Amino acid sequence: MSLLEQIAAAGVIGCGGAGFPTHIKLKGRFEVLIVNGAECEPLLRNDRWMMRHKAEKIIAAMDAVISELAIPRAVIALKAHYEEEIEALKEAIRKAASPVEIHTLESFYPAGDEQTLVYEVTGRVVPPGGLPSEVGAVVCNVATMYSVGLAVKGYPFIYKYLTVTGEVRHPAILCVPVGTDIASCIELAGGAKRDTYTIVLGGPMMGRPLAQSAAGNTPVTKTTSGILVLPAGAAYAATSAADIRTMLRRARSACIQCTTCTQLCPRHLLGHPLRPHRIMRKMAGGADIKELLNDPDIRNAQICCECGICEAYACPMGLQPRRINAELKKELAAAGIRYERRESVWIPHEEREERKAPSERVAARAGVHAYYDIEIDELVYGNPSRVMIPLKMSAGAPSVPTVTAGTKVKEGDLIAAIPEGKLGSNIHASIRGTVTEVSDRIVIEKE
Repeated sequence: MSLLEQIAAAGVIGCGGAGFPTHIKLKGRFEVLIVNGAECEPLLRNDRWMMRHKAEKIIAAMDAVISELAIPRAVIALKAHYEEEIEALKEAIRKAASPVEIHTLESFYPAGDEQTLVYEVTGRVVPPGGLPSEVGAVVCNVATMYSVGLAVKGYPFIYKYLTVTGEVRHPAILCVPVGTDIASCIELAGGAKRDTYTIVLGGPMMGRPLAQSAAGNTPVTKTTSGILVLPAGAAYAATSAADIRTMLRRARSACIQCTTCTQLCPRHLLGHPLRPHRIMRKMAGGADIKELLNDPDIRNAQICCECGICEAYACPMGLQPRRINAELKKELAAAGIRYERRESVWIPHEEREERKAPSERVAARAGVHAYYDIEIDELVYGNPSRVMIPLKMSAGAPSVPTVTAGTKVKEGDLIAAIPEGKLGSNIHASIRGTVTEVSDRIVIEKE
């Protein structure tokens, strides 16, 4: 099999974002492979752990990709203060006589945003609504590249590395079978320090909230990067609870049109025509959302990366431009309205460097500074008796089951396949056992 066929067979998808199937992402001709080790979300530590402890395998995977796909340049980008990680990578590069370059970044958020990272490494601006391939680049996360290396050796993507931190007794990096429930992951980190708490899946800026009561029935997926356990009254809990009507009422009464959300927006700073303050002004006017969908400023919400700088860091009034943009993106998609570029040149803002948001200050504004400096190097393995594996874990269509209830499987067996002629990914059994349920997920009970 070719490299791309091996990656497809193994079910490798992007570990750092929307879960785009990697065998599709790597199709094409590229001038540079960029591996994202910035791990810009405050509190997450799994990519840093992997660069310290799996550096040789990451570099070997990068070498395999650039060799097979004839990509002339390969770069791994990470923050300059990741000193141990840089040394581990340099040693791996030296041992392999690899051409991989190391590109260091300042500690700002969101350094790991794909389009921001491409500009930092290449000096080229990815067009708004576009892909890095339009400027000759392809970007993969560190954990994704590690999984590519396993795929080359015939191992499918069945284990997930993730951070569990916050209000837990022993913050740790976990390696658990895909489908392990969130409650079990929290217990593997020593359990919560308090009886009631807020769970965030992902990082504090772009993660999604999960009710404590749902933790036992919610699985780790291939894209789960972290589990944060935060106090029940944390700032994240308060902001994520508001509905769209409440947000708009607050905007109508409190937005002072200071434009700070726009001035600090990472996509605006790249020269993209995204102006959150204009969107807030028009949304706060009281018109029905559907009546505004043809407005150019409203349509520009489609190029928002939802990093959260506007609401967690920029807005002095505590408003929520990001969540309003996210709602607009849903409405625009439902109406079949796609983003249309109106410019052909995008010039980064002349004050972009001065307006970058320092990571530690972002963590403080997001209410998680108490956990910012927790150093995590312990790896804990999970061994669940039951896994719940969703049929949709990647961009595209849900995978098609290849098993039925009662089927006995072992680790690595194919249990759901890419739909014929569609975008998707293969899914494999992450534990040995018996399939007990096939619905929108496949449940396996260990023998």
